[in-house]
Amino acid sequence: MKKFYNLIAFFIAITAFAQMQTVTHSINPVAFNEDESITITFTGNSINESTWGVTNNALYLWAWSYDANDANSLDSPTNGTWNSSNEANKLTYNAGNDTYTITFVPSTFYNRTNLGRIGFLVKTKTGNGQSQNLYSEVGRFQFVNTTPRNNTVNFIASGGNYPISYSTSLPANYEIKANGTVIHTATNVSSTLKVLNVTADTQVELKATSVADGTVLTSKFSISPTPTPQSATMPAYMRQGISYDPNDPTKVGLALYAPFKSYVHVIGSFNNWQISSNYVMKKDTNNANIYWIEITGLTPQQVYTFQYRTSDGVKVADPYSTLVLSPDDDPWISSAVYPELQTTMKYPAGQQFDVSVIQTAKPAYNWTVTNFQKPAKQNLIIYEALVRDFTAEQSWQSMIDKIPYIKGLNVNAIELMPIMEFDGNNSWGYNPGFHMALDKTYGTPEKFKEFVDKCHQNGIAVILDIALNHATGRSPLQRLWMNDPSGTGYGSTASNNPYFNQLPTHTYNVFNDFNHSKPDTRYYVNRVLEQWIKEYKIDGFRWDLTKGFTQNCTSSDEGCTGSYQQDRVDVLKLYSDNQWSHDPTSYIIFEHLGGNQEEKEWANYKLNEGKGVMMWDNVTGPFGQNTMGYDSNSNFNRIDFRNHEFSERRNVTYGESHDEERLMFKNLTYGNGTVTNLSTALERQKAFGAVFFTVPGPKMIWQFGELGYEFSINRCENGTINNDCRTSPKPVAFSLGYDTNAERKAIYDTWAKILQIRLSSQVFDTTTFTVESGNLLPKIYVWNDALPASSLKNVIVVANFTTSAQTVTPSFPYSGTWYNLMNNTSMSASGSTTVVLQPGEFRIYGNQTALATDETKIDINKTSLQITQNPSTDGLLKIKYNKAKNGQINVFDINGKLVKTFGVKSAKGDETFSVNGLASGVYMVQLKSDEGLAVSKLIVK
Repeated sequence: MKKFYNLIAFFIAITAFAQMQTVTHSINPVAFNEDESITITFTGNSINESTWGVTNNALYLWAWSYDANDANSLDSPTNGTWNSSNEANKLTYNAGNDTYTITFVPSTFYNRTNLGRIGFLVKTKTGNGQSQNLYSEVGRFQFVNTTPRNNTVNFIASGGNYPISYSTSLPANYEIKANGTVIHTATNVSSTLKVLNVTADTQVELKATSVADGTVLTSKFSISPTPTPQSATMPAYMRQGISYDPNDPTKVGLALYAPFKSYVHVIGSFNNWQISSNYVMKKDTNNANIYWIEITGLTPQQVYTFQYRTSDGVKVADPYSTLVLSPDDDPWISSAVYPELQTTMKYPAGQQFDVSVIQTAKPAYNWTVTNFQKPAKQNLIIYEALVRDFTAEQSWQSMIDKIPYIKGLNVNAIELMPIMEFDGNNSWGYNPGFHMALDKTYGTPEKFKEFVDKCHQNGIAVILDIALNHATGRSPLQRLWMNDPSGTGYGSTASNNPYFNQLPTHTYNVFNDFNHSKPDTRYYVNRVLEQWIKEYKIDGFRWDLTKGFTQNCTSSDEGCTGSYQQDRVDVLKLYSDNQWSHDPTSYIIFEHLGGNQEEKEWANYKLNEGKGVMMWDNVTGPFGQNTMGYDSNSNFNRIDFRNHEFSERRNVTYGESHDEERLMFKNLTYGNGTVTNLSTALERQKAFGAVFFTVPGPKMIWQFGELGYEFSINRCENGTINNDCRTSPKPVAFSLGYDTNAERKAIYDTWAKILQIRLSSQVFDTTTFTVESGNLLPKIYVWNDALPASSLKNVIVVANFTTSAQTVTPSFPYSGTWYNLMNNTSMSASGSTTVVLQPGEFRIYGNQTALATDETKIDINKTSLQITQNPSTDGLLKIKYNKAKNGQINVFDINGKLVKTFGVKSAKGDETFSVNGLASGVYMVQLKSDEGLAVSKLIVK
């Protein structure tokens, strides 16, 4: 599979423009065959070695080649890596004439034949400095002068004369056609000149045939009158991006915000990708920086592709595209995952760069769940996953197939690492080029919608990780205003770019840094949020790297970046309001990992409306110390929202995330004594779950933590460990049989049981709890005095993370019968009662069992539930209820496993739900709402 970090040189160049220099060079001979020796010479005085920190003239060639059709780029096998060039490619320095040279035979050097073109650049060994990209055609018979150049678009005032001047390395017969008609010929000459009078769009083809051997060279280009855009009011149904006319499936509206551009053409499959005066975009009378056009005569449901071409020659896809095709990524995507990429959505031949897809009257997805009721923020149990590493198939279908596994763990939300169109097909996803487009590497939009729909059917919310701090050089928002000295079509941010900073304003930046103080950026961000919420019914977002949203700092001032920044507070509140405007119940989670002062402003924001932003809460270090068996720095009381100065439970605590070393790896590598034993380390993960999940407030687990996944975050594909391999693919737990291994599955089962207790018991939805930790014998006390004594209202959790047996005093708050909630065994206990815990052992005690077992309803805070048909013999659950604002029906089997979830329609009513598929037996039906909890027994026959 093609990798993001192994793309050819023009992608590598994107990340290094700060260290780019323009060098001069020559090739001897100028024209050459692939089997002839050539010498490339670089002029020394065009290179400032000190700027790159080069000593002893240590410069290297980075090279790549193309086939006979100038396609299928491959790196030279002797390149080495970008960060460490191979010594075989070191340039020879000639002090006498201050030049750098390298000599080779192209077919040998590139290890391929039938070469059509070679590319190369000069770089430092470590890649901190580079030249522009350079190219040369292969073959003795070549064009040596081309005006205009091949595959270019050229403009001149209407009625003006445009010279067509070409020459070749050997004598040739020339023929020039304009719009298919021969307008000029020349015989047995080395050059030709034809002056063309231009009054209309003209497609020119020049052909040169070698007199010596009949080899043919062709060049195609267009010459058109310079357009003057008309001004007209953009139709009401249109806005920036692609707009479909709701009343006409043969028409689409395209609108591009393009300040500093004199005119814009649309080129696409509907006009044979030709520049045409009929496809010059109009200027909106209400905003002269918006260019728009309506494309008519389209066939409903047919797939069309297009780009914008601006007056300065930049060709881009629409920045608001919801689907783009890539010449670099798409050929490597499996047809089994996205079959249309080989048929109706195949990248158009002969084009460059990303293209946008339009399709009118596309059939809408038929959603099964249209009113999904999200779990309360404080009760979220999030499963973080990377599709690439979660299943071997790496597809939405394989994710759909694993929903029963995810549901069986009793989590109620899944958070996916970024799935917006990213560079390459092998990535964590934090390199987005198009934020509104679903990346195709995992499958089609319809399959992703099916995944979301089925998650909702199973009571699982879907949260997307989104990187709105930055975009890669593929983004049209960057490419439309860039400096491109190498002529690759990619470059550094220009000073007039309305979206990006030229220099990052924080210390953590990658790629191109958005300027969030600009209204254009804010409009774009709002559109991105709207797209995912409305089109895909996404339940919320985890905002990556929110520290980067300030404009007050520099890339070298970490103290500033980490300090309170008012502009960052303000803009992120604005973005929160935008997100809630599309869905008032949408989850907002910031990865800020900063100080309390700034975070609490967001966490407490609009709490009176039931909102408030959730914050990532990294407690990996202390939890790791516990599982490894070291008491230093083992206090994990930051899990308590009050220690963040939050007014509510808005800290999403985790012991593992995609960014953190895996607990099991640390146990096995650094554990205290016998903790490095696999069985011992696995057993301790159960105790981690006990002291983690039972603390009130939202929680997050990283994929396969429930199976004791022990591969390092820095594991390379060859099994070694290196920091450079952090984002490399990791072994899939299912492929390793972890889910069927008894010791590992026992962690999954234990966590599932703990989560079943947590989510089915009202006592855990409370702000009254304490966390005692720091000595490897943590104690968690959870209580809710508003609940009646007959319900589970007190929970005590104790665990032993030492490496020897310990006598522990749980300090039961009152004497009486207490239950081990994991197995419902009872004991008589008082405040002085002690228990012995083996290393890695835990207990969860409650004053009652976790679920009611009698047939009478339980009323808490006046909520009531009555099953009106019991037993159920027709696959239906019929109920009456009241006091059920924001109510949810949960059905548990006799083992406490959640098997069905439904949302109720109102605060009071009669409703019927389908329980088809449930085996005959006894089930507990729970009504959980803002106003209380009620449980009744259901018998299914």
